[in-house]
Amino acid sequence: MSKPASRQQLIDYALRQLGAPVLEINVSEEQIDDRLDDALQYFNERHFDGVEKMFLKYKFTQNDIDRGRARGGARTAGIVTTTVSSGIGTFGWEENSNYIPIPDTVIGVERVFKLDNRTITSNLFNVNYQLFLNDIYWFSSTELVNYYVTKRYLEDIDWIVNPQRQIRFNKRQNRLYIDMSWDTIVEGNYLIMECYRILDPNDYTKVYNDYFLKLYFTASLKKQWGQNLIKFNGVKLPGGVELNGRQIYDDAVKELEEIRMRMISEFETAPFDMIG
Repeated sequence: MSKPASRQQLIDYALRQLGAPVLEINVSEEQIDDRLDDALQYFNERHFDGVEKMFLKYKFTQNDIDRGRARGGARTAGIVTTTVSSGIGTFGWEENSNYIPIPDTVIGVERVFKLDNRTITSNLFNVNYQLFLNDIYWFSSTELVNYYVTKRYLEDIDWIVNPQRQIRFNKRQNRLYIDMSWDTIVEGNYLIMECYRILDPNDYTKVYNDYFLKLYFTASLKKQWGQNLIKFNGVKLPGGVELNGRQIYDDAVKELEEIRMRMISEFETAPFDMIG
């Protein structure tokens, strides 16, 4: 079918685009699965429709807190020590295990929300409550511009006194490092992070019908087909037919290059300019 909704339907679609069943496509099932997995990985990591923006919540455990607090002395369970030897001696490097595990489907973390904002919203007598109680007792009592400026001023104070936590994330580690004072964390506290999670085609079957994915997978399969036939280049079959695996391979390489260029200009999210 022209609108594949499953893994096998996408495979059948790509084979038909290459000439099956009229032609015999000399590619094994294992090679087909490998090329499809590679195409899905490229789609998830580069295509703007290959991921979804998510807000995930994580509950801190006592084990997380102990690892984050480890800093020499009696608390060394979370310390990773690396020894480096050189001509002038031996040196020891220590790294704290101040991270939390991240699901394998998460490929990017934008930020984590503040774990607390006690500077201005701690209890009944916080600034926000008093502002509403004394100044905004009815809608026309104050100018909205003045209220907006006051709120921005309070946010600036909170940003200075209670700064945003610094994070480090690499999708190959599945770890979110949080550089902060872990003494402020209590077991049961929640961390909310803004992240990007890949779309699982088994849950969202429309992924298999994505225009880019169909193009890329078909071209990848064609390249594999040509690569398999290269060693038989020039061999004549009964009837005078001559195999030309090199031509199939070269055509596929050219098609893949064009598709990757289209990815940059049409399907990939443009990088933000760095201003500083």
